[in-house]
Amino acid sequence: MSGYARDFNNIETRTLKFLFFLQGKTPKEIHAIRTETLGEYASSYATFKKCDDQFKRGNFSTCDAPCPGRPKTLTTPEIIDQIHELILEESRIPAKSIAEQLGISCERVGPIIHEYLDKRKLSTKWVPKCLNADQKRQL
Repeated sequence: MSGYARDFNNIETRTLKFLFFLQGKTPKEIHAIRTETLGEYASSYATFKKCDDQFKRGNFSTCDAPCPGRPKTLTTPEIIDQIHELILEESRIPAKSIAEQLGISCERVGPIIHEYLDKRKLSTKWVPKCLNADQKRQL
């Protein structure tokens, strides 16, 4: 097998599947051709069958569909600052509320608070992890 066969991207692969579909080949025939050409790097028969069904329904797109509504997962200094401001405004704010207000995933808020802001939850308040004696008496 030649080395370039492994370098097909999704668009090229779907374009080839669509070309075979236009030629009237069945998913079994397409799978046999691809397996003969690419060997172990060929897609499964189920993949060809799924593409064939999509083409029959009129979906001829060869590009990936966008994923709308996906939550932000990046930790940027702006998001860290926004979380810090929310905690300073109200120390009893739950992580879920922070996530909803900023439009980020709830799974990202906890690590940001613990790792970047160095705070932990004490009863219902977010407090610094290391407190001196005076700060402990105030709580």
